[in-house]
Amino acid sequence: MNAPLLKVEGLRKVFRGHTSRLPGMRPKPAAIAVDGVSFSLDRGETLGIVGESGSGKSTVARMVLRLIDPTDGTVAFDGSDITSLSGGELRRLRQHVQAVFQDVTGSLNPKMTIGQLVREPLRFHKGLRGASAERRATQLLEMVGLGRYHLSRYPYELSGGQRQRVGLARSLAVEPELIVLDEPVSALDVSTQSQAVNLLADLQDELGMAYLFIAHDLFVVHHVSHRIAVMYLGRLVEVGTAEQIFHRPRHPYTEALLSAVPQAEYDVDVRRERLILEGEVPSPTDIPSGCRFRTRCPHVFERCSVEDPAETIYDDGGMVACHLHHDGPVLDGQSVTLLQPPTRQR
Repeated sequence: MNAPLLKVEGLRKVFRGHTSRLPGMRPKPAAIAVDGVSFSLDRGETLGIVGESGSGKSTVARMVLRLIDPTDGTVAFDGSDITSLSGGELRRLRQHVQAVFQDVTGSLNPKMTIGQLVREPLRFHKGLRGASAERRATQLLEMVGLGRYHLSRYPYELSGGQRQRVGLARSLAVEPELIVLDEPVSALDVSTQSQAVNLLADLQDELGMAYLFIAHDLFVVHHVSHRIAVMYLGRLVEVGTAEQIFHRPRHPYTEALLSAVPQAEYDVDVRRERLILEGEVPSPTDIPSGCRFRTRCPHVFERCSVEDPAETIYDDGGMVACHLHHDGPVLDGQSVTLLQPPTRQR
């Protein structure tokens, strides 16, 4: 079998607390943003990482991009460990790994035209200048659904969806093998989201690149991903194919995320009773003992508070970390709202 394009093992990020110099101020505790995350991504594949705000998914994206360094763990790209790259080696990596962020406006210099913005990576990474750079910039804009006339416009003259397309064109300029998309459509309206998702799928079919797609909307992730990883409070709680996650969730947190999707958006005859989770996501500075989801889980029982659930690997390649798959009713293919939960323990 071919080696994966991207392999992440035991990735961990701790943001250290600091001691205030002001008298009477308590030191801030360390925040564990990511804790032992492992996954792989094949060439031409899309892996979606989904979870609520504060789950650590964007921190994972930034470590994969080497925008921040991991506390522990490794990130391997095309078989080579990139965790300790710096200087010229890191710049060369940028030709193979690119990113599109939620607020693409922050990466577009308002004093530069769209043509200048798209030609910049062509000059820096490909050495293209003059007419050659102009032709390639025009091609890139056309690939993302924008016309040549946009070259002379400025970012403030474009809509949010058009600016996102410009950001994508800049990423495509270096012909990357992997694009990390961190909440790329969450700031767009529904119709523009649909156009953006279709564009990403078309570009992947045409160019064969891989996507790491970060989002909080499980419905959008389902339509763009081959596989989905569900993240909660710094850990992956379930991984599976898009169809398995969407139709046969194995973790109660996944089921809760699915129940929040409006019923009208389902493309199959699926009916789920709304599952309302109690409370908020715990702070990464005060992680609960045992299972991290136990403070909000409707099926919590005694073992959940004292033991961190081990990962269960299924024959289909899926993974779930939940004690219900050992001591309680298995959730595979069922709605947790139809199960009788054990006695709650806090």
